[in-house]
Amino acid sequence: MVSFFKTPIEFLKGVGPQKGSLLNKELSIFTYADLLQHYPFRYEDRTKFYKVRDLHQEMSNVQIKGQIRSKQLVGMGRKQRLVVQFADDTGTVELVWFKGINWISPKLKSGIDYVVFGQPTRFGSKFNIAHPEIEVLTPVSAQQEFLQPIYSTTELLRRKFLDSRAIFKFQKILLQEAYNRIPETLPQHIIQQYSFLAKKDAVVQIHVPKNQQLLQKARFRMKFDEFFFMQLRLLMQKKIRLEKFKGQVLQKTDLLTEFYKSHLPFDLTGAQKKVIKEIFADFKSGKQMNRLLQGDVGSGKTIVAFIASLIAIDSGTQLALMAPTQILANQHYEGLKEFADKIGVSIALLTGSTKTKARRVIHEDLKSGQLKILVGTHALLEEVVQFQNLGLAIVDEQHRYGVAQRARLWKKNENFVPHVLIMTATPIPRTLSMSVYGDLDISIIDELPAGRKEIKTIHQYDANRLKLNGFIKKEIEKGRQVYVVYPLIEESEKLDLKDLMDGYESIARAFPEFPISIVHGKMKAADKDFEMARFVKGETKIMVATTVIEVGVNVPNASVMVIENAERFGLAQLHQLRGRVGRGAEQSYCVLVSSYKLSKEARTRLDTMVRTTDGFEIAQVDMNLRGPGDMMGTQQSGQLDLMIGDLREDEPILSIARQSAQTVISKDPDLESEENRLIKIQVEQQQKKNVNWSRIS
Repeated sequence: MVSFFKTPIEFLKGVGPQKGSLLNKELSIFTYADLLQHYPFRYEDRTKFYKVRDLHQEMSNVQIKGQIRSKQLVGMGRKQRLVVQFADDTGTVELVWFKGINWISPKLKSGIDYVVFGQPTRFGSKFNIAHPEIEVLTPVSAQQEFLQPIYSTTELLRRKFLDSRAIFKFQKILLQEAYNRIPETLPQHIIQQYSFLAKKDAVVQIHVPKNQQLLQKARFRMKFDEFFFMQLRLLMQKKIRLEKFKGQVLQKTDLLTEFYKSHLPFDLTGAQKKVIKEIFADFKSGKQMNRLLQGDVGSGKTIVAFIASLIAIDSGTQLALMAPTQILANQHYEGLKEFADKIGVSIALLTGSTKTKARRVIHEDLKSGQLKILVGTHALLEEVVQFQNLGLAIVDEQHRYGVAQRARLWKKNENFVPHVLIMTATPIPRTLSMSVYGDLDISIIDELPAGRKEIKTIHQYDANRLKLNGFIKKEIEKGRQVYVVYPLIEESEKLDLKDLMDGYESIARAFPEFPISIVHGKMKAADKDFEMARFVKGETKIMVATTVIEVGVNVPNASVMVIENAERFGLAQLHQLRGRVGRGAEQSYCVLVSSYKLSKEARTRLDTMVRTTDGFEIAQVDMNLRGPGDMMGTQQSGQLDLMIGDLREDEPILSIARQSAQTVISKDPDLESEENRLIKIQVEQQQKKNVNWSRIS
């Protein structure tokens, strides 16, 4: 059965080597299975025939039966068009072709009944249909009331007459041969629970749906399959990890108690306490922790990480904290050092710019166990960096690392895989965290520290520059500081640098009485640090910068973030930048400055920022705009190998599928029971190929 679905596509009737090669190159359709899983992206309603007199302006595509009364060529040269008068017993509609005239004209004959399909457009009292589909009316097409699937294709394929209709024709030929060979993948108890169509019927109704109701049932069944096997894979990976990797038991809390009593600078929020309890439960379990900690900018992830590290250190192990950039590593180091010094715990920073002499000391102290906390960039992954006993590895913004890079950190302890805490300030929509991070335990810090005021966000157009300058001046006179950020798009660094320098000059002219810092990616690290340090100390009042300050600067006194050309930023970036202010007790503001010319997407982004500061809502809008693959970056998007499911709109189906997969695994972890035999066969088939588990073959 499997070998049938592996049959090369060129052997399908009507395809052959030439068309097969085109389908390989253009759509990655190599086998029968690939073709069956090339799903339609929309459907046209062919369930009804209309009369010419019933046509009106608001209609989308319609189907009409009738005959050709006359045809003529109108215009000359490039502007030539073919105009056909097409009539039924109620009236006449014009059919117009601007392209392919020489090909279509000889095929159109008077006195023959045709079916025409296309979108009617009104011109005066008449309707016309441009480039309609037209075919001879046969007993089959007269009865043919169905939803017409539309398949994605390419310009080259269309030129070679391999358009959506041609693909549909191949699908119908293949379905006749494949129908009785399509294996059932779900056990009877799940099919009955959700009143699913049989798998083979679902496949047929996806490609040749009789009506809307059957199409919806088929799509629900196929999407469920895809999500179910994805979730099953993630849950089984998690189960294998928990069985295979024992975790060191970390449960001493003397250091933690001392820190709580004497040095904790503020009360923890309820959300922070809940997360610490979850981490502590993992530490004590004897199983290796693999936890994702999500928390918005400024929600207090760093203190949670430090408290977790105190338990690890007290229990005789060491901590590694890896950040993707030097700025972020520095920020973590400064933040943790303040606490570590109070409690007498040794801490060091290791980045690409750490001097050789300092590195040598770090390496020795780490190996001897004297150094307890090491913060750094991917310099931590170097072979020479050896821990005496790494108990906890914390990775910040892990989507910026490849899997192989992270794996090198886990191998830094020969006896135990270290406990892993992954932190992200980019809130992840629920569907995405269930699918990409479904094998991790997830903790969320969903409240800001007490006393924080919500940042007010305003959208202003360039034309209101004087009003904006007046507002900035007032804030500085109150003793506050201001960021002014310009976009940096790598392809046009020269242009961006010019924007930045022009901006710097106009700000210097507008505020001659205030000292100004400038920071951009082309500066040397030492110059950048010097400028940032001046701003942190309050020596400069305005910081003009590119997005290098997206992460890494914590200035509680800065209360205004002005983002120039805000329409050129993505939502995640805008949200990160806004999080640079609002860190003190004062009311903070984010001003989004744009031109009047805004695309629909840009307007949605700016409106979302003004409407809400909820990172999860912003992340959901971001995913709806960009799609899940783009949002995750290249490292993770490969895990979203979805063929029919859509994380933007299918959360209810994903939730049901995850629930079902959890129930199956909890009752029958190794899929040994007879009722789960079909699931096991499917899992084994797909494990061999390591591809999407819901696929047919």
